[in-house]
Amino acid sequence: MAELKAQLREQILAIDGVEEKVWPGEAGEFRSFVVRGKDFAHFHGENELDLRLTKRWIAFHHLQHPKNSSHHPKRASGSPWIELAFNTEADLVQIMEWVKLAIRSI
Repeated sequence: MAELKAQLREQILAIDGVEEKVWPGEAGEFRSFVVRGKDFAHFHGENELDLRLTKRWIAFHHLQHPKNSSHHPKRASGSPWIELAFNTEADLVQIMEWVKLAIRSI
């Protein structure tokens, strides 16, 4: 899975204007992706991207918040953030489409 995460990170950072921001904290570093000064994504573990897609696009694409989320178990169903798991290169292709959509929405 670490290979897919590295591929996805490279693809996201290849988008014009996207930067990676490091947030130091008590539990170690936290990294997020930023465009025009706004956070829009970050990883959870080795195979999940938490993406700020907007409530409208989440509903339009019929995306579901994971029921057993260990990172955001109390996230509201109307949240503009969605946790997206990836296990194959095909998953990365779809996630990159949503990443581009998220950036256009900022």
